[in-house]
Amino acid sequence: MPQTIRPATPQDIPRLIDLLLVDAQERFAVDRILWTMADDAPEQIKQALTFALTADAQPFRQFWQVAEDAGRVTGVIHSMLLPVPPIYAGQFGDPGLILPDSVVVPDAPDGTVDALLAAAEDALRDAGAQITLSSYVTGADWRHAFQRRGYDPLTLYLSRTDLSATATPPAIRLAAAEDVPGIVRRSAENRQVLFDIDTFWDIHPDADARFSRWMTRSLTLRDRDMFVSGPADRLDGYVIAQPASRLHFPPAHDIGKVGVIDDYYHPDMADPTRLANVGHGATTLLRAAEGAFAARDVRAAFVVCPAGWQSKIDVLTAAGFETAMIWSIKR
Repeated sequence: MPQTIRPATPQDIPRLIDLLLVDAQERFAVDRILWTMADDAPEQIKQALTFALTADAQPFRQFWQVAEDAGRVTGVIHSMLLPVPPIYAGQFGDPGLILPDSVVVPDAPDGTVDALLAAAEDALRDAGAQITLSSYVTGADWRHAFQRRGYDPLTLYLSRTDLSATATPPAIRLAAAEDVPGIVRRSAENRQVLFDIDTFWDIHPDADARFSRWMTRSLTLRDRDMFVSGPADRLDGYVIAQPASRLHFPPAHDIGKVGVIDDYYHPDMADPTRLANVGHGATTLLRAAEGAFAARDVRAAFVVCPAGWQSKIDVLTAAGFETAMIWSIKR
């Protein structure tokens, strides 16, 4: 009987737990801090799979598909429809995303990775996705398959694990309510750079108002630190150090000591091709965020950076960050 690709069922869960544990351990071997294994990793995987395969009400549409050869499950791929953040227009609707908790066994038939990828793309397209994203952490077979199928890097996730609780630099202070308009203005510059790099980040007409509401709410959240530089009426830049979310980390991993920096901008990086002022202002903001993470006993920082924003990449790599995950795009 030839290999088949089919939707996963609850009956597959025991086998999928074994596969996804091996997959998680491969990431753990690459970085034992960023990809820390949960103490109860098998149970966390089981709960996530049970919910995904049985719950009627789900926060987003997701797909689990398996490769089966002679009655044995030899691989699995996980994908979802990714909700568009409210500051972006999303003119092509919710993109599809192939998640990193996808794996095949070493003795799977040739072509299993490609077959799973093709099946995931079909499922996402049938669900309405006009654009597909892929996430890559480990596995040469997956990297080569993404390249063959026309995926190009869109977003880099750079990490650092040697954080130290240093004092906040004098030029940096915690954000306050009066800083929100300045943060929104700088965010508009940030969004324009993103759009100029890739029209995937098309800007919502109400982006300023939506971002302003989110920043105002963020000031009330005690799980993050918001820093700015410069006076409120002439704000230079901003950075937000916040907890990691499950979007980037499969359930086998403990994210309790991982922080994420997504909202981060300084005019030093306004030209995506060339860094200004040796990145001094941007680096000072970044160091404040790192220190805030360390003070909260966060052991790994994860920074979101467009693959085409070279000046931002230069700031991060000079500060000791290295690429830990890549999101690529196929149009």
